[in-house]
Amino acid sequence: MATDDDTGSPPPGFRLHYLLKRAHLHLATLVGQALEPYGVDPRELAALVLLTRGDALSQQDLARQLQVDRTTMVAMVDRMEALELVRRRPDPADRRKNLVEPTEHGRRIGADATRAVDAAERQFLAAAPELSGPAFRDLLWTLGRDFRH
Repeated sequence: MATDDDTGSPPPGFRLHYLLKRAHLHLATLVGQALEPYGVDPRELAALVLLTRGDALSQQDLARQLQVDRTTMVAMVDRMEALELVRRRPDPADRRKNLVEPTEHGRRIGADATRAVDAAERQFLAAAPELSGPAFRDLLWTLGRDFRH
């Protein structure tokens, strides 16, 4: 619904939920376009970023950090393994667990896709130059940190 209102304010009656949904759809489109050449989705990129920051993680730890259930995590790692982005190996300290680590290909895709998403986020935030990306990210984290689905 386009308007000719150039005040920077939404039309009366536009609720916060609706405005957040519209902003989310805009950002999701930009990020989806940025990630398309890399063949990963935002959650897979988040996993690659976590996995490239240190030692291998167990699937359970990765699921906890990404706040996804075990079943979703298994499917995600299966897909990422099929794309040769990660590999699983038994945890030497507890053979009941699998450790997940990025492949060299996964590291490259993660780094390149991160740069592409950074550019998409800058494009998204360009409409509000007074808003810093890190401050906005922190605010969103604060608003949603206690939410569990």
